Amino acid sequence: MSMIVDLNSDMGEGFGAWTMGADEALLGIVTSANIACGYHAGDPEIMAETFRLAKERGVAIGAHPGYPDLWGFGRRRIPFSPGEVERFVAYQIGAAQAVAAYAGHKLTYVKAHGALSNAASEDATLARAIAQAVKAVDPSLGLLAIALTELVKAGEDAGLQTYQEIFADRGYTEEGQLISRAKPGALITNADEAADRVYAMVTEGAIISASGKRLKTPIHSICVHGDSAHAVEAASKVRARLTGAGITLRAFAG
Repeated sequence: MSMIVDLNSDMGEGFGAWTMGADEALLGIVTSANIACGYHAGDPEIMAETFRLAKERGVAIGAHPGYPDLWGFGRRRIPFSPGEVERFVAYQIGAAQAVAAYAGHKLTYVKAHGALSNAASEDATLARAIAQAVKAVDPSLGLLAIALTELVKAGEDAGLQTYQEIFADRGYTEEGQLISRAKPGALITNADEAADRVYAMVTEGAIISASGKRLKTPIHSICVHGDSAHAVEAASKVRARLTGAGITLRAFAG
């Protein structure tokens, strides 16, 4: 089967002495890493070390900006204006670029985090703010966005190289949006189930909702959330399932 897809994970999401996720293990599995920029998680020490390890493992890196919400891990929607969103996203991208350069690696894309990403997936104004921030800082950066969302449209309209992703460990609504974490079916915790779902979505070129509805979409990348207790197992099984079927895993940018 002649197909190529990226496998990404969110990383660098500790803060100070507090750690989150098995980043070093995941960097031996994924092809792209989305690094927290200090607002929802992360700090210069963690960022620099994660960028260094990613370079060592040949993993592409992206900025992972979120709401300024360390307490809530960026998973609470906060009513910032579009202009404020544009500026704090630009700020985080700049920080990631600087620390990546310091670590000897090169930032190649941006992926919004958590509640910011979810809000921008539905709200065209917020989506444009994120896309405009990326373009203003560095128009050569790619934009990785949840498939079939306003953020994809905003990136394309801004002239950014825009990539669409699906999630291995999250359930989908009938409209192709992520099921809220507060609702049943939001999280896929069984690694084998996650791997089978990903294989089906990639080979069919479609998001599969909780009821089995297919929504056609390009799929450039697959995300496994790094903060999940099952992240390493899920990423390993997704990788094995895809490569075992002859699908090549390769970073979409870099």
